[in-house]
Amino acid sequence: MTTTTQGRSLAQARPTRIVWTRRRRDLLGDIWTYLAYLLILAFFIVPVLWVLSLSFKTVREVYAYPPRLLPNQLTLDNYHTVLRNAQFPRYLLNSLKIALLASLGTLAISTPAAYAFSRFRFRAKGTLLIGILALQMISPLVILIPLYRYFAALDLLDSHFGVIMVYLATLTPLTTWLLKGFFDGIPISLEDAGQVDGCSRLQVLWRITMPIAVPGLMSAVVLNVILSWSQFVIPFILISKNKLQPVAVGIFNFQGTYQSTATHTVAAASILTMLPAIVIFVALQRFIVRALLAGAVKG
Repeated sequence: MTTTTQGRSLAQARPTRIVWTRRRRDLLGDIWTYLAYLLILAFFIVPVLWVLSLSFKTVREVYAYPPRLLPNQLTLDNYHTVLRNAQFPRYLLNSLKIALLASLGTLAISTPAAYAFSRFRFRAKGTLLIGILALQMISPLVILIPLYRYFAALDLLDSHFGVIMVYLATLTPLTTWLLKGFFDGIPISLEDAGQVDGCSRLQVLWRITMPIAVPGLMSAVVLNVILSWSQFVIPFILISKNKLQPVAVGIFNFQGTYQSTATHTVAAASILTMLPAIVIFVALQRFIVRALLAGAVKG
């Protein structure tokens, strides 16, 4: 009798041990995951915090030893210096113009392409998708020299149109892949119902699919705006006129304009440059969250 009771107790305790072992394993996995996230966050956030600190420091504190993250006395003189520069607002407007036009143009090209890859079946579809992804892997640095000569022959140097064309070529592959994944998450039955009611394929796309795809489209716009806003190499090579340069190149010019106070002046200009991208992301982040959630659930 005693042996039977002990056997039952061991049988009941064994699943409990297994459950506790799994929970402990999951807890350890979560701890290691969050530690990895913290390291990645520190890798990106520490330089930003240091730039923010430099933007509020005086010349003496910038070169003080040992360096300190928190300045002894906050000063806004660096921001006043940047904002008093007549070129800086023009740099911001140039970047805004290029980023918005490039994003909207990329969306106009990528949306029908992504819809076709998502809904139609045709020969070499997989090969074309891989080819588009391969184009995204090509760095602009590889083609800048022939691109410069090509644009010089077309008389497209020192123009926003030429830079936007390059942005369209570099952003379209990534946007096509992003929107294709979102279109795949929209039930085809909704489009079939629209066609039964007499809508053409174009009307189905415009009246049914596009309204549902608004979160994905907005997330693509936000991504393209941020990528276009932060571009440096392409406009630096293709634009030499100061009045046409975007803000990323304009910050580089600050080093030559303010040689004696370059460090904290450039830091203040960098912080002011980050603010529009941060505002756009915060204002439209709900669309990005909806896009991620909608892409995770398929009808």
